[in-house]
This record gives sequence, structure tokens and C-alpha cells, in this order.
Amino acid sequence: MNNIVILISGGGSNMQALVQAAQKRNWQGRFNAKIAAVISNKATAGGLQLAAAAGVPTQVVDHTAFTSHADPRAAFDETLANTIAQYDPKLVLLAGFMRILTPGFVQRFEGKLLNIHPSLLPVFAGLNTHQRAIDAGCQAAGATVHAVTAELDCGPILAQATVPVLPSDTAQTLATRVLSQEHLIYPQAAEAYMRENFRRA
Repeated sequence: MNNIVILISGGGSNMQALVQAAQKRNWQGRFNAKIAAVISNKATAGGLQLAAAAGVPTQVVDHTAFTSHADPRAAFDETLANTIAQYDPKLVLLAGFMRILTPGFVQRFEGKLLNIHPSLLPVFAGLNTHQRAIDAGCQAAGATVHAVTAELDCGPILAQATVPVLPSDTAQTLATRVLSQEHLIYPQAAEAYMRENFRRA
């Protein structure tokens, strides 16, 4: 079985879109793939309940538990990586996972890490993407699925979707329209990855 692990930090709407796609589009039959776990760095993440309701195992690796370490980021990432590795994943999907991963973590899962970012990369890497797009006077905004590299939001682009920026837009209204596109392109990009990389058992 080709196991998939999804990482979240919040409400988990992209995770839910992936779980629904796996069920509706028969990822197990087509790619011998299943979503083996959803892992969050926050115990309060709403997406954990959604995953559990869908029958997907969940785990929490709380990043705040590592503040006393000499290098909290590295210690958290090592524990997270070991937790993920228990599932022997062939694909790790970042779905609103709000942590900057260390190069060591990225290297450990190199070639198996995908992320979705709410801008048309390479513009507006990082945070506050929607307000930045509005402030810059952009005519269009959107979302990008990309392979994860050690450099933040700079991996090869796998899929993009575009929405217009309306004169009346706020960061929230723009975010809502972009998110609806994220829910479409992330499952599509994941399927394209599986089609190319997963061997049928």
C-alpha cells in the first residue's frame, strides 16, 4: 500500500478535500494508495475532528513542547519526521501546515513532499498573501501546488489556479475564492504525482 500522510495546523479544509477525493475517486483502487494519517502540530486544530470523522487516524506533535530544547525547531522536526516515518509514507502533503521545515526534515522526505500555497508563486511567498496581492494592485491572485524544497515556497510548481482580484475585495473575500480553487487543484496535483510515482502492488 502506498501510504499518504497529511500535515495540518488549522481547520483542515484542504485536508478534507484530499480525503474526499481519495474516497470519491478511488485512490486505493487506482493507485493502491490510502491516507494513512493526519498529523497536526496543534491539538486544537479543527481538522483533526474532520479527519477522525472520516475514519482517518490522527496524531498530534505539539511544537510548543520543544521550547526547552537547545534547538526547538530541529527537535520538533526530528520528532515529527519520526512520527511520519512510522507510516512509511510514499507522499507527505502539507495542507495548511504553518511551520517552516528545517532542511534536515525536507531532505529526509525529499521527492515526497508537496505543499499548497495561497498565491501565484513565485510572487508572495510567505504569509499575508491575499492582502499583499490587493496592496500591490494585482489583477489576479490564486494558489500554487509545489514540491517542497529547503527554500521556503520555492520548489518546482506542479499546479496553479487563478481568480480575479475584484475592486471590492478584502483579504478575507479573496481568500475564500482562492480557497475554493485550492480544494480543486490539490487533489488533482496529488493524483498526477501518484500516477507518475506510485507503483501498483
